[in-house]
Amino acid sequence: MTIRRPLKIFLSYASEDRGKASELHSHLLSLGAAPWLDVENLLPGQDWKMEIAKALDEADLVLLCLSNHSISREGYVQKEMRLALDRALEIPPGEIFLIPARFEPVELPYSLRDYQAVDLFAEDGMKRLVMSLNLRAKRIKAMPLDIAGAPLPDMKADTPAPRKKTSPAPPASKVEIHIHGDVKNSNLIVGDGNDVNDTSKE
Repeated sequence: MTIRRPLKIFLSYASEDRGKASELHSHLLSLGAAPWLDVENLLPGQDWKMEIAKALDEADLVLLCLSNHSISREGYVQKEMRLALDRALEIPPGEIFLIPARFEPVELPYSLRDYQAVDLFAEDGMKRLVMSLNLRAKRIKAMPLDIAGAPLPDMKADTPAPRKKTSPAPPASKVEIHIHGDVKNSNLIVGDGNDVNDTSKE
């Protein structure tokens, strides 16, 4: 009896999305995969660049976790994306190897437009992702993931807080009266709300 090994999945993400990437890592682990995430797998003292390159080279599949942070910033995440694209060139045409996984609604970079993306913030996003992972697992005879193995993580896109409605300013209660001419021996009535003061000059 042949024992199948877990599917090796490399997770690439922007540092601002570390929380969501960690949730995704934990979920894939609970489904029986072998996900690789730098904050979970790198050990103190290791050459992180060398370990990342090694993990990418050994991965059965790469998830490029995309958000506004990862597609609009400079940094190592861009290098990981290029390394993943280079690695994908070694995979036979038609094989699933590189999956753009969107944490939020963003436009795919030009270099990834040939790859069908999965929206992890969508209701069926995680289910669709696991279907693709299992296709890859079947192809390379790795252990399939069990979608019923654990509850799905919350990958809904962040939405800005609604703006508070501002109430219109109350009407001014102060009344200004401009009188021209001689007002000697006259009555002047000044109103303020419901209070009326009668000021008479004797």
